[in-house]
Amino acid sequence: MESYYLYSSGTLSRKDNVVRMETADGRKKDLKIEMTRDLYLFGEVTTNTKCLSYLSEMKIPVHFFNYYGYYTGTFYPREKNVSGKLLVEQVTHSVEAEKRITLAQKFVEGATANNLRNLQYYRRRGKEVGEQISSIEAVRKRIYRTTEIDELMGIEGNIPQIYYSAWETILNNQIEFKARVRRPPDNMVNSLLSYLNMLTYSACLSEIYVSQLNPTISYLHSNSERRFSLALDISEIFKPLIVDRLIFSLINKKIISEKDFEKGSMGNYLKQNAQQKVLRQFDERLNKTIRHRELKRNVSYRRLMRLECYKLIKHFMHDKEYEPFRIWW
Repeated sequence: MESYYLYSSGTLSRKDNVVRMETADGRKKDLKIEMTRDLYLFGEVTTNTKCLSYLSEMKIPVHFFNYYGYYTGTFYPREKNVSGKLLVEQVTHSVEAEKRITLAQKFVEGATANNLRNLQYYRRRGKEVGEQISSIEAVRKRIYRTTEIDELMGIEGNIPQIYYSAWETILNNQIEFKARVRRPPDNMVNSLLSYLNMLTYSACLSEIYVSQLNPTISYLHSNSERRFSLALDISEIFKPLIVDRLIFSLINKKIISEKDFEKGSMGNYLKQNAQQKVLRQFDERLNKTIRHRELKRNVSYRRLMRLECYKLIKHFMHDKEYEPFRIWW
């Protein structure tokens, strides 16, 4: 199974048992739907209910992005064979305060451990990031002392601020990066973070769909947010591995530079050809494999996301207490 990334504007339609992309200049591309995991649509794409119904039948999520590469939404196929017991347990762990804070703390702990892993990697290579490591470790001790989600979210917001303060050093002082700025991103690092975070969120959402977890029920992020908030929870753990390490590689290896960005009303954003270049690197990163310590076989980074969903299911069903993914390499 693979992900399809479509950048051309045009029409997405169904013809018999084929999904076809026809561009404005008349070019046609038939998608191998039986081999497709999910679709990522960039640009102006028109479709219809006939096509979406077929994609739903084939259980294929469709993620939509605008011209600037910003995520706009997901077509989430109707779920089949959903376990009522699993849904009840997932909701129970969200509405019961003690159960929810326990899971939320695990998500923050996992993300923090992976942030530290990245910093420790660069400290071993001579980068002066020891101060940030010490500061994060001090704040980390407060995670399991929290009793309220708002208090935990404060810690979850504080740790990245410290973490990002080490990035100029990691990036060899090539780029000025003082703080995370989202709306709109004000420089190339913030632009890459926004773009890759949204891609990671979408990839995580596709894995949640396969697992049959309900993506709207979350623990760290608020359920009232108008997004599939469980994907926000899980993706926090994987951003240090997938997003941050990719950004370090893109900039330090000079795959991406300032000339790949434009400034406009939407802030600093990637040019179209640069979006595709980063997207190829992102897809390669998701398909990269690592020897799993417990499974004793190679698994892709994308597969690690699905395994995280299965670990949550075991937690909800009282089979095994959830422990967040931690980078071990």
